[in-house]
Amino acid sequence: MNSPITGETPRAGGVLEGAVVAVAGAGGPAGRATLLRLAQAGATVVAADADPARLAEGVDAARFAHGGATVVGDTVDLLSLDSARAWAEKTEREFGRIDGLVHLVGGWRGSAGFAETDLADWDALHDLLVRTVQHTSLAFHAPLARSGNGRFALVSAAGASRPTAGNAAYAAAKAAAEAWTLALADAFRKAAEGDAPPPAAATVLVVKALVTDAMRAERPNARFAGFTDVTELADAISRLWTTPTQEVNGNRLWLTPKP
Repeated sequence: MNSPITGETPRAGGVLEGAVVAVAGAGGPAGRATLLRLAQAGATVVAADADPARLAEGVDAARFAHGGATVVGDTVDLLSLDSARAWAEKTEREFGRIDGLVHLVGGWRGSAGFAETDLADWDALHDLLVRTVQHTSLAFHAPLARSGNGRFALVSAAGASRPTAGNAAYAAAKAAAEAWTLALADAFRKAAEGDAPPPAAATVLVVKALVTDAMRAERPNARFAGFTDVTELADAISRLWTTPTQEVNGNRLWLTPKP
């Protein structure tokens, strides 16, 4: 099988050999799983997080698990558009290309009911879930298009499609982030030449919630029904580059049953 990035025969499991993939919010459990999976697939992985200690742990784990893999970390303030652009420019300058941006910056706040909603929660979630997506998408739009097989992947929540009374701020922020990502997808679609596929794709991966082995160990009797394991999310992310661009672009990939 040839690499979708280089056209060359990759090493075992290395379907992303030659690709350069940036991961925003790489210090959390989903980020760590994604770093591991992308490194295993042969990609050069450029990780970013606002927490340098968490970031270093994730980068070291991916390097250790996959000897020879190139995994680097940058502490980036994604609430600053200038910082996001500087990160994208530095990455493309150092590695010659950018083939993906995986957006895993997350956070949650909720309330007992709709009337109890604290609008301070909206302010915080707007920054975490919307503003960071705006900044990474604007910063990486052009490099991803230049790649020829670029991918912008946002991880969202099923609650954005069916918000509940106590999750008004969270669901609204997730829905806004999805809309922004789909607007990026339309930009890629409009950049296609003639009957050619888009030069890159933007997509939304939808989960109910994420679960890790540590969470299962802490709550051995919990069912976590409908939850997506972080390793399953990482696998789905890695498959985005082997799926035709036009099938990825502008679509939602549901990793949990639709509500």
